[in-house]
Parts: sequence; C-alpha cells; structure tokens
Amino acid sequence: MIDHISVPVSDLAASTAFYERVLNPLGLLLLIERDATSGFGKRYPEFWLNLRKGLHPAPVDSGHHICLRTRSKEAVDLFHAAALENGARCAGAPGDRQGAMTSYYGAFICDTDGNRIEAVTFPGMSS
Repeated sequence: MIDHISVPVSDLAASTAFYERVLNPLGLLLLIERDATSGFGKRYPEFWLNLRKGLHPAPVDSGHHICLRTRSKEAVDLFHAAALENGARCAGAPGDRQGAMTSYYGAFICDTDGNRIEAVTFPGMSS
C-alpha cells in the first residue's frame, strides 16, 4: 500500500500554514519542517509538501487527485470548510457519493497550486 505522498508547492511557508489548518480535522499534524519540505502525519510524515520554485499551478483538468481517509463525516466537513476559509477552491462539496465498489462521503478541494485533495469516509466501515 502507499506509505506517503508528496505534493509540489510554490510557497512552502504559506502552504504549510494552509495545510496545518486543513489537515488538522483529519488528525494529521505538522511533524517535520525543513528548508524545502514539510511533513504531516499521525505518527510519521505521510503527507509531504515540497517546495518547487517557479511552480505553475496544475491545470484544472490534470486528472490527478489525492484522497485522504478519515473516520467521520464531520471531519470531512471540517476539512472542506477549513480549506475554503483559507483560500482553496471547492472542487466538490461534502456529500454522499457512489464509488465503483461502495458508497462513501467525501469532499474535494484545490489548493492555490492546483493540487486536488479529497477527504473521504466510509460510513459503517472502519477506517
């Protein structure tokens, strides 16, 4: 399974502050800060921000997104609200959805660098 992910950012300080607010409802905390990277996680860094100077925002239709699982609908709602309050664009409001194999509750955001991030929970299933 996937151990960790990294996303490129054009302004590490601003993105670190943004993701501190956005990932907190999902239980991910800032664990490591270095000159060109910040790592968030529960026990070890699972979600990394990597500074890429001169980065242009990803196109809206890039087709990529990263999905982070959480334990409750409330956490999904808080993630989405925190993202919008801190400058992200809504890419899919919180709500029930039908996936390929099961239904779920999720929300999508795009950060200022165009990284599309989803928070998801599967009600009735352990996360």
